[in-house]
Amino acid sequence: MFDKEYDVIVVGAGHAGAEAAAAAANMGSKTLLVTMNLQTIGQMSCNPAMGGIAKGQIVREIDALGGYSGIITDKSAIQFKMLNKSKGPAMWSPRAQSDRMRFAEEWRLALENTPNVDFYQEMISGLLIENNKVVGVQSSLGIKIKSKSVVLTNGTFLNGLIHIGEKQFGGGRAGESAATGITEQLVNLGFESGRMKTGTPPRVDGRSLDYSKMIPQPGDARPEKFSYTDTSFLTTQIDCHMSHTSALVHDLLREGFDRSPMFNGRIKSLGPRYCPSIEDKINRFADKDSHQLFVEPEGWKTVEVYVNGFSTSLPEDVQYKALKSVVGFENVKFFRPGYAIEYDYFPPTQLKHTLETKLVDNLFFAGQINGTTGYEEAASQGIMAGINAHLKVQEKEPFILTRDEAYIGVLIDDLITKGTEEPYRMFTSRAEYRTLLRQDNADLRLTPKGYEIGLAKESRLKRMEDKLAKSNNFVKFFKETSVKPSEINPILGSVSSSTVNQSGKMFKLFSRPNVTMDHMLQLESVSNFVKENEIGREELEQTEVQVKYAGYIAKEKLNADKLHRLENVKIPANFDYTKLKSLSYEAREKLSKIQPVTISQASRISGVTPSDISVLLVFLGR
Repeated sequence: MFDKEYDVIVVGAGHAGAEAAAAAANMGSKTLLVTMNLQTIGQMSCNPAMGGIAKGQIVREIDALGGYSGIITDKSAIQFKMLNKSKGPAMWSPRAQSDRMRFAEEWRLALENTPNVDFYQEMISGLLIENNKVVGVQSSLGIKIKSKSVVLTNGTFLNGLIHIGEKQFGGGRAGESAATGITEQLVNLGFESGRMKTGTPPRVDGRSLDYSKMIPQPGDARPEKFSYTDTSFLTTQIDCHMSHTSALVHDLLREGFDRSPMFNGRIKSLGPRYCPSIEDKINRFADKDSHQLFVEPEGWKTVEVYVNGFSTSLPEDVQYKALKSVVGFENVKFFRPGYAIEYDYFPPTQLKHTLETKLVDNLFFAGQINGTTGYEEAASQGIMAGINAHLKVQEKEPFILTRDEAYIGVLIDDLITKGTEEPYRMFTSRAEYRTLLRQDNADLRLTPKGYEIGLAKESRLKRMEDKLAKSNNFVKFFKETSVKPSEINPILGSVSSSTVNQSGKMFKLFSRPNVTMDHMLQLESVSNFVKENEIGREELEQTEVQVKYAGYIAKEKLNADKLHRLENVKIPANFDYTKLKSLSYEAREKLSKIQPVTISQASRISGVTPSDISVLLVFLGR
């Protein structure tokens, strides 16, 4: 069946595997994508959404490099929101609700229309290794497939074990079998492995819910999109809704705690700190009588609904009884109960920055196998692993993004240098250069790099260069053009900003906090410039950021330089971190446990953010 040798074999077709296969193939490698089920390529195993805080930046970066996630999301979106718009642009994070079925379909079609990608459905039970170098894979049927490199993106399938109350059974996802054989082989080769946990909430019938009792959560009035290509903006959207748990709901949930696998010892592995189960939330935050629940539709036409915030592995009868007591859920019907899943992962300190393993040449890991959580984190590792697998086979220089170039660089550097003992999730606070790594400029940062390695097409590069030229020209216009008091004062007065007595450069007036691009467009000269130069939405946003936040960007570069110079500041022995309340709870917990000797060592501990390091530096008088 397989008489040719592939350049790259990708095992697993989730978000990491799909991006890895697409990247390697688009760069010219003969690629085989192997999955246990061809019907679940690009499956959204958990929530039907892409993006969010820091995650949205990652999707934009994948798109800027030439990946597919942004395009697929735009094609399947049912709602779009730009989160944190009230804060500075470093915090703006795009998020889209997706039609789950269309998302997977679009991924399947995109890959099928990608030259150089072959498909095969079967479980891979082992790797073919010669002289510490991977040379292919072996299927559960005993078929040997030769390859110059292999990318493992097994998700939650490696020895996956599903928990619902006191019941447990093997599985990589609801309704799908676990994968066996690979972990045992890698451990025998000297790899260190561990176990992690994640979970998912019940899926319910939207026809059984009373939305009139819930709070509508509409999308943006003027929705944006993820891809820098010519994908369409949404013209119609579907509302999400919000409800809340209550003291009664919490009491009903507690009735099942004695049968909870989290509390009776059946689950020994750690779950995502920042996406806890509902039972974990009411246990950890016992002082809170209520938690938010977001009711998210699964698509344009389906009635299936995702109950975001109610992830649980409690017995199904407890789940049902408690959820019926939530406002709007009084007559709820379940499609399926929530569950937790334990799976094997390999601590990522065993990898190089290319995501190639240190022990076996040409073997790459990407996604949850590296201890991450989230579609976006997985997809970003997938594209980088696919790129580097191709480059390794072609004997070319590796492609590595640094911490000041991309959130993807921060993510991989964190994994490789710090490792992780719990599912790793990206946050803006993990990036010390986050003002530079904004969602609006991912194409300016990364498209030239994607084009240089042969992934991003020339059309992308030209589009980016056109955007850069137009926005730079627009910024120059603001710097060089003056405005009369009679023109600008009505605008300044409308936003309670002090008026001016003489003409001044637009750049300085535009820099004021309450003055926006929409205000500036009220000026005839600005409006005419936009029309004459065909300035679009992306150029308007990029120009506004460059004008209003130039000082912040320069200041961040200066702060980053200072942080580098203070890397080796000593921390006193037996330092009491509990008295520094400005540190995050996670930082206090981990610093107290590890007791780092220097600031440099502290900064490499997973969960200790740049903000925490700044607090330590201030306390130490530096």
